[in-house]
Amino acid sequence: MSSTLATGRERAQQAALSRTARRSAVLIISLVLLLAAALVGLMSGAIPIPAREVWTSLLHNSDSEARQIVWNLRLPRVLTGLLAGVCLAVAGAFLQGVFRNPLADPGIIGVSSGGGLAAVVIMILFPEHIAYLPISAFLGALAAATVVYVLAWKGGASPLRLVLAGVAVNSLLGAAMTALMILNSEKVQAVLPWMSGSLNGRSWPHFDTLLPYTVIGMIGSVFLIKTANLLVLGDDAAKLLGSRVEIGRLLIILLSTFLAGAAISIVGMVGFVGLVVPHIVRLLVGNDYRIFLPISAIGGGALVIAADTAARSWFDPIEFPVGILLALLGAPFFLYLLRRGARR
Repeated sequence: MSSTLATGRERAQQAALSRTARRSAVLIISLVLLLAAALVGLMSGAIPIPAREVWTSLLHNSDSEARQIVWNLRLPRVLTGLLAGVCLAVAGAFLQGVFRNPLADPGIIGVSSGGGLAAVVIMILFPEHIAYLPISAFLGALAAATVVYVLAWKGGASPLRLVLAGVAVNSLLGAAMTALMILNSEKVQAVLPWMSGSLNGRSWPHFDTLLPYTVIGMIGSVFLIKTANLLVLGDDAAKLLGSRVEIGRLLIILLSTFLAGAAISIVGMVGFVGLVVPHIVRLLVGNDYRIFLPISAIGGGALVIAADTAARSWFDPIEFPVGILLALLGAPFFLYLLRRGARR
């Protein structure tokens, strides 16, 4: 009997060591991919710059053309893409856990549509107040998420009711955006780049605007890791373990809205990052948010940077919107998940 218990303990220890080694390997690979994506993003463009010149431009102040291109054009764009990817991936990771649905992403609770409608209103009806676009998009996303939560409340907001309310609100807001653009067709050209999702023209002021939102959101996410781990187990199990389910779910939804709304306000309607990245990371490292969340954040930043680099390099001299490229890549993945779920 004692030998059987010892063997069981040894197997458990080996499994734990194997799991730790796997997670460490995934974390290291994710960081390498992020650094590689950033380097390629700084090198690529209408004027290719070798890696050595990129490194020299970052470390040494000079008046060279390479320094001006890297420091003033490409670096803020890469860093803004990094922050946007982090925000969207973390928001998606939290929402997939709260809804216990691998197909959930920030759009499921109306964040994208709410932020999009607010931004379209500013750009079409009040273009003189374009400076308020980021805060307007964020407030629109927050308002949409609040409406969804209120509609889903019935002695509690279950994941199923939240999804159904989110679908209804998304449809309503999408129709409102379409109607607004049809009624103001002469101004639609100014809205299309933002609706498509793009990092074109993003500079240091955009990075400076998004950075505090990202920092605050990531600090908040650290305090919600334990709550997210409990909610993944289900409402009943979470309650038995002492979690205040409704408060925890509300806080996570608010944080996800905060992060996704901030990203959307700067880079536009970039989708599928919050769907694809957390799902792949979960398959690799499991549901433990202590490791799942940081790797999702790294993966989200790497994906947006890589997609933006591809969008502005593959179609030269045309600058392809990164949101469209991500949709072209993400839609097949979404369909694959649907078929996989149907087979199960």
